Amino acid sequence: MKIDERVHRLREAVRNDPRIVAALLYGSWTTGEADEHSDIEAYVFVAPGQEVEPRAFAEQVAPVRLCHTNMFGVHSVIFDDLMRGEFHFDPADEIDKIAAWQGMVHLPDPERAVLVDRDGRLTELARELGPVEPPSAETAQVKADELANWTLMVSHLIARGEAARAAFFLNSVVAPHQLQLLRLLHGSTDHWLTPSRALEQDLPAFVERHAATTAAAELTAVARAARESWVWSRELVAEAHGRWGTAYDPGLHADIAAQLSR
Repeated sequence: MKIDERVHRLREAVRNDPRIVAALLYGSWTTGEADEHSDIEAYVFVAPGQEVEPRAFAEQVAPVRLCHTNMFGVHSVIFDDLMRGEFHFDPADEIDKIAAWQGMVHLPDPERAVLVDRDGRLTELARELGPVEPPSAETAQVKADELANWTLMVSHLIARGEAARAAFFLNSVVAPHQLQLLRLLHGSTDHWLTPSRALEQDLPAFVERHAATTAAAELTAVARAARESWVWSRELVAEAHGRWGTAYDPGLHADIAAQLSR
């Protein structure tokens, strides 16, 4: 099934169901970056007193091989061609929560993202989700502080011998803050919310550096990667300081480096 056909079937499914008041597509399908490996994700708002059975709904899009409620309470689907889907079914009176997405979700083409909107409210809210452009100086300060805080935690976990947990925090917490600061410094914030996305295309010169700062859950490997990560973090923070006056404590930075080298 062609990618555009899948979105077309989803749009037809929500438009033809009178129980559905509004529905919004989000993710890479709304930014023009979707391919055959992308998930298809949507919020579906249901009229009061109505319910939509998730599997039956998803079957209108494509044959379903698995449908379950995941750990976040979202209805997750695996289609016959192994494409994933995630569908939120919420009461129509909760549409206004879309306003809280400002700064976290960007819909460059709101009209394309809105699949159905019977009263116009969803379209109004979607249009208010403007581009995610982080304020340089303020955001750089936040990232500098986060990098010091979480790297110190990683160093404590390594000292305790908790390789698995240290690797998790290094790869999943430290690295995203590091990549966001990198993107901020290089004016490459299109993928700000998921900073590892398309790193190979956006900032190819830094792919190997990033790889050296992540590690498997083995103590020697994660300790080495944490040291490399902190060296890079300090360079990025120093660059941010030179550009925007970002504050940092050189003594604290040196102490974290010393702890990581033990």
